[in-house]
Amino acid sequence: MPFLIDGHNLIPKLGISLRNVDDEMQLVAHLQAFCRAERKQVEVYFDGAPTGQVGTRRLGLVTAHFVRLGSTADAAIRARLKTLGRAARNWTVVTSDRQVQADARAAGAIVISSDVFAGQVIDSMRAPAPGAAGEAGMSDAEVEDWLRLFREKPH
Repeated sequence: MPFLIDGHNLIPKLGISLRNVDDEMQLVAHLQAFCRAERKQVEVYFDGAPTGQVGTRRLGLVTAHFVRLGSTADAAIRARLKTLGRAARNWTVVTSDRQVQADARAAGAIVISSDVFAGQVIDSMRAPAPGAAGEAGMSDAEVEDWLRLFREKPH
């Protein structure tokens, strides 16, 4: 199930300061790791973008929407839910804003608070990468055998 996320609600919940110049890209990096670990798709909305930075950027499995000054991420999330129509029930909205939560529920979407989702992101970063479990490393003796093999010159 994909996620619609209010980015500025989530940033401080992950220990990132909203005062950082690159706070949004730090969040995107965390979300990219989450998407890889959980095999999920994310759309994150940031409000207050200056004129030259307004727009949508695809960053791996994360789609970042930079909403123009004078509008809000909340309004953009509501508009996205409206365009999804009945498909909104297949999405999860991550926000701490009670009105957006109510609107998302009315659209049929699942709602998770930013606090709860931050915990999921942190947990996914602690978990081993997909496919890493069960992979055996080589013993020291095996490494030495391979090194010996590659050091030998063909005759």
